[in-house]
Amino acid sequence: MGRSFENRKHSIAKTAAQKSKLYSRYGKMLYVVAKNGVPEPESNPALKNMIEKAKKEQVPSHVIEKAMEKARGAGGEDYSEAKYEGFGPGGCSVIVDCLTDNPTRTFTDVRNCFNKGGAKLGNTGTVAHSFDHLSVLSFKGDDADQILEALLEADVDVDDVESNDGQLTVFAAATDFFKAKQALLEMQPDMEFDVQEIAFVGQSDVELSGDDVEAFEKFLDLLNECDDVQNVYHNAKFPD
Repeated sequence: MGRSFENRKHSIAKTAAQKSKLYSRYGKMLYVVAKNGVPEPESNPALKNMIEKAKKEQVPSHVIEKAMEKARGAGGEDYSEAKYEGFGPGGCSVIVDCLTDNPTRTFTDVRNCFNKGGAKLGNTGTVAHSFDHLSVLSFKGDDADQILEALLEADVDVDDVESNDGQLTVFAAATDFFKAKQALLEMQPDMEFDVQEIAFVGQSDVELSGDDVEAFEKFLDLLNECDDVQNVYHNAKFPD
């Protein structure tokens, strides 16, 4: 199928300010996942997975524990999910996932990013049809056939298994995330995942060139500065 997938576009923290935003976002996501289930990782697979992702991105233990303590307490913030769609520089499709306690503020912030970034904000459903909502698990390996066989035996709805330079990436139904992960761990208990999430994956790429490359990077930077933005998915392909 030849899908290309980059996890958490522009989420790599390069400065103290960016690290602070990253920690804040994970704190919010951990709190919501814990509050919606139970604040104990062993009894909440989604929370356990989120903690693993946080540690992978070097989120400090005290940030994780603070979110857990917050979720165990009474009351707390009331966050809701918000999703925005549109077109970025170069005509590529963009989906912006947010967690917010103030939808009006979040919409205004995201709209400003689109306006300042030379992008066009659309209505719900504008570009969602050009993405697949999938479980994505990526890890070191080269035997795609063996992995596919193990997943099918576990009754996982597999969309694709890609092999690229010693890296395998499994794309499966979003509803089969934990089933797919468990099947892989039973096959190889010490497997380490470079990517493990449910994401929107573009069905085709839009190649950027010329000024659109810099413009799109600026657009991503603007979105990354928004505290309520959790994930940005797009189908832009940057030049090598």
